[in-house]
Amino acid sequence: MLELFLYLHIVLMVFWLGGDLGVFYSSRFVIDPSLTPAARLTALKIMSGLDLGPKICLILFLPSGLTLIALDSHGASLPGWLPVPAWIGAAAWVWLMYTDHHEPGKHPLVRRLDWLVRIAVIAGMAGAGLYTLVASRPFGVDTNPRWLGAKVLLYALAIAAGLGIRRTLRPFGAAFGTVMGGAAGTATETVLRRSVNGCLPYVWTIWISVLAAGLLGVAKPLANL
Repeated sequence: MLELFLYLHIVLMVFWLGGDLGVFYSSRFVIDPSLTPAARLTALKIMSGLDLGPKICLILFLPSGLTLIALDSHGASLPGWLPVPAWIGAAAWVWLMYTDHHEPGKHPLVRRLDWLVRIAVIAGMAGAGLYTLVASRPFGVDTNPRWLGAKVLLYALAIAAGLGIRRTLRPFGAAFGTVMGGAAGTATETVLRRSVNGCLPYVWTIWISVLAAGLLGVAKPLANL
């Protein structure tokens, strides 16, 4: 069972990064003013479809990680039932995310709830990660799991970067609507390009965080196993 969830955890990381690379590549065509509006709309649809994968992977990374901790004999003494509500909560979170993703802007309450869930997860993961880094025997274990604390902090950082992307993309919808209406000028193209390119620091933060978290999970530096 441990090997199964470890495999799932790795697959989630692979699809998260792979999907994000596809989103990044297709975004270059969305902001290319030399393309026709129809071509740019097609690129946006591809980008949106690809973006669904990383969003799901980000959410499922949490319950899969908790399950690994619960199953690992070197991990903390977590209750055996803990992964169950974690997976149920993740399923509800996926529903919120998908509803907002499928019909953006039509469900403001759903988007607000999804935002609040992410804030709560960031706070919880940041607190757990910091505690694991500074405590002498975090969660009752003496295997020096500071690598795990760092990994949890990186996960929180990746979610926070995702919220940064959302804020940066707020002008995108109106600007792209103007492009589709055939009335886009230099100012509109500038807004469109800045909103997409302004996400790049957050995108790089996510990539580095996920890659570093994967490395920590494999190497487990300084752990006493």
